[in-house]
Amino acid sequence: MAELLGAWPDEPRVYDRAKTAFDETVTEGFLSDYAFAGCVPAPEIAVMKAPAPSLHPNSYMTDGRTDAAKLRKLYGTGHTIRLGNLQRVIPYIAALSQGIQQETGFSNYVHAFLTPAGEQGLRHHWDQQMAVIVQVAGTKRWPLWRPTVEAPMREYLESWRVWQPHRVPAWEAAGPEVVIDLRAGQSLLLPRGWVHNPHVADESEHSVHLTFAIRERTPLWLAEKLVAEAIKDPAFRRVIQPRDITGPALADRVQEARQALCEHLGKLDLDSLAPALREAAKTELEYRT
Repeated sequence: MAELLGAWPDEPRVYDRAKTAFDETVTEGFLSDYAFAGCVPAPEIAVMKAPAPSLHPNSYMTDGRTDAAKLRKLYGTGHTIRLGNLQRVIPYIAALSQGIQQETGFSNYVHAFLTPAGEQGLRHHWDQQMAVIVQVAGTKRWPLWRPTVEAPMREYLESWRVWQPHRVPAWEAAGPEVVIDLRAGQSLLLPRGWVHNPHVADESEHSVHLTFAIRERTPLWLAEKLVAEAIKDPAFRRVIQPRDITGPALADRVQEARQALCEHLGKLDLDSLAPALREAAKTELEYRT
């Protein structure tokens, strides 16, 4: 971890995990029992089988609640079951998530993926945060391509927002940069933007893995925090007249706001603000999935 804290990776890395309390606690049986007990909050479930889109929630719900029998049947017909935001419902994983944030300052969330033998859930896409893939059972194959876009974020260059269908044939024709067969007991660090097309190649062995999605802080996060301090100044809380919003005076108001913002930023005591920003990084949750 010390190595990662000092040099955040921009290339995929695979680690062999030493067996820890995590491996003894978050087992295949633990996740399967959770998935098929009928107690997973329905909004946190996604069911998919490539190349089709995700199924409508009604396919695994009855009377507005998760239907365990329906989920088991879908899994039996080759569908991947994604269990979202485990850090919200499982205390042990919540503690892991909080520990990651305390050490890195990056908020995060945790999904589990249960994929039947020889099947695939999601197809080619990229993520807008670092993903730590923790293989719990079986082997999952990860063909990886270098980023198509630079430093995607949730609101900018997210995979589905800028998707172009011709990319898949182009990627496949060029071939992946690397193919990783991630085995149980290994973890993959997958930097944001790297295109991946994960699937279970083995026709006789299913796969269970966790994805820790690490929501990295950026200079934009700092800028948003600095701008947010402006709310303490009454001048920033005054009403802009409707006629100025709808009329030609809007350009003047924009110029005035920009000037006021520059002055506001120039007056900030950054030394006193830094501790508050550090505390925010360690405590604020941003689980927008």
